Amino acid sequence: DPEISEDVFDIMMEQRVRNQENTETQAAEEGIQRHPQNKIPSSLTRRYDVLIVPRSNVSKLHMRAISSPQIGGLVSFRGIVTQVTDVRPMMTVATYLNDEDGKEYFQEITGKTFSPIVQMPVTYPGVGSGKMDLQMQIRGSKFVKYQEARVQENPDEVPHGSTPRTMTIQLRGSLARVIKAGDAVTISGIFMPAPLTGKRAMMRSSLLTTTYLHATHILQSKMSYQDMALDDSQRDAVEQLTAQGDTYSRLAGSIAPEIYGHEDVKKALLLTMVGGTTRALNDGMKLRGDIHACLMGDPGIAKSQLLRYVAYVSPRAVYTTGKGSSGVGLTAAVVKDPTTMEMCLEGGALVMADKGICCIDEFDKMEETDRTAIHEVMEQQTVSIAKAGITTTLNTRTTVLAAANPAYGRYDIKRSPAENINLPAALLSRFDLLWLMLDRPSPEADLSLAQHVLAVHREGRAPQRDTGFNPVSSELLRAYIAAAKQYSPYVPSSLSEYVATIYAELRQEELQSSVPHTYTTARTLLSILRLAQALARLRFA
Repeated sequence: DPEISEDVFDIMMEQRVRNQENTETQAAEEGIQRHPQNKIPSSLTRRYDVLIVPRSNVSKLHMRAISSPQIGGLVSFRGIVTQVTDVRPMMTVATYLNDEDGKEYFQEITGKTFSPIVQMPVTYPGVGSGKMDLQMQIRGSKFVKYQEARVQENPDEVPHGSTPRTMTIQLRGSLARVIKAGDAVTISGIFMPAPLTGKRAMMRSSLLTTTYLHATHILQSKMSYQDMALDDSQRDAVEQLTAQGDTYSRLAGSIAPEIYGHEDVKKALLLTMVGGTTRALNDGMKLRGDIHACLMGDPGIAKSQLLRYVAYVSPRAVYTTGKGSSGVGLTAAVVKDPTTMEMCLEGGALVMADKGICCIDEFDKMEETDRTAIHEVMEQQTVSIAKAGITTTLNTRTTVLAAANPAYGRYDIKRSPAENINLPAALLSRFDLLWLMLDRPSPEADLSLAQHVLAVHREGRAPQRDTGFNPVSSELLRAYIAAAKQYSPYVPSSLSEYVATIYAELRQEELQSSVPHTYTTARTLLSILRLAQALARLRFA
């Protein structure tokens, strides 16, 4: 194409082709045979990659079903990315130069390691005898992007009593930088054994070999809200849902419809999934738009099930528990990279849930030292690391959704809310919504709840309501939230005075109360704005 300017590679290839033609002409005149490694390999001149994409109707294997019969074959499976290394250049064609005659020699490399050619014996007649001293030309060699990833099998595919398995994925060329930790992906590639290298190859110390997958195609199983592109059918379904009216209540009622009641809590979870607008000011300060929520209540009122459903609906979500999570597991850990043997960072649950939702169950069971790691994440939305000579800041633009039990197991109405909640004020002030879900005996409510639970067990789905309400599917709920997140509402000047007055009244009520039920700070004012923005987004305003 004449409009595309030539780069260094094009100029070098023109010179190489010209030299090759002169060498071939000279060899034909003198009747000698050229050295095979003196010919330009096709992989050096190729400007494209050929990747095998499986058919759409090919069944996906479970990771545990991939074994020795599949070696050398094309396989497809689903998994969750747990670790991704840095992108590094990988040499595929090494170029050497003979200083005596100025000819270039090439070596094609297929693996991760190779032995450079320092001297090449000359055994062809007419060329000479002895050995040629070769110098590697780094600029004349060919490199491709190389990245490794660890993929873990889906939790629903793990048999009972077993631990999840992982597989090493090699990404080359255009597939590098496609995935990141926390993505749910469908990967297709060639299942290969990793050859032994170094001392193990010389000693033949083991008959066993490790395996890896040479990736050829990657498909995101759950697209993030920012990357999700709605098709025509989804847009039509969203428009029909909007035309029916009362969208806020319908979407909230569609969150975990098998769980009876909790209408207000489900509305709060809907606002949490939608979120507000994140604003970046000119001086570098950021105003977060994520809405953090904490569900505090008695045991047995389906707090964990609500969290599970939110993690299922959200395209990017991580579910963890307080007792099974440490501060390092939530933020980041320093590990040794098996490829380069250097110290690197491996993101925790909060880093993997970047631009998503992190659901933390049993929040009150966490150790206090581990809980302090969440303070910076919830407000600044970053994690500052200074470990093993690594000083950096990781993005954790995530929504924290926590569930906890009161301090005494059940909520004691004879004690103050501060005694029951038993969480530090610095942490409580960071939550935009704090729900107290109490289990109080009531004949009518208990009878309705029992009938609802029995209907779910009998029919295997949420029972039909008398009002004729039909819950929205999770796919349509995800599409509606993705459409709502495209709007960026703002606070008009006419409402500024009203919101400021409400905030001042809240502060006065807390001052006059002998037993304040919460901590009203400037963060409360920002929480009001975020909730208003989320409601406006649901109205497509």
